[in-house]
Amino acid sequence: MPLDFTKHFVAMSTEFKLRNNTGCSWKVTVKLMNGRVTLDQGWATYAVVHQIKIGYMVTFKLLTPDTLKVIILDDDGIEVVNKCGKHDDAFAAKE
Repeated sequence: MPLDFTKHFVAMSTEFKLRNNTGCSWKVTVKLMNGRVTLDQGWATYAVVHQIKIGYMVTFKLLTPDTLKVIILDDDGIEVVNKCGKHDDAFAAKE
């Protein structure tokens, strides 16, 4: 995330919940790297579990100060709908 985007946050959290189109939530940490806020722990596993591939577009919408809605579009521009699958409990966001 560019730093200009993060100015819209009330306070920059070090942890976010990613909520997908079926309402499942996933916990990721963020860190500052090369002048950008990057998704860190939890993101790689999220990308694998949700089968994000090269060519897919991923958008984020700020829902609350610590929750981002994630929309995944495949290489044809069609929204990818993922059911909540099994994932490491360490990254499951508690509601």
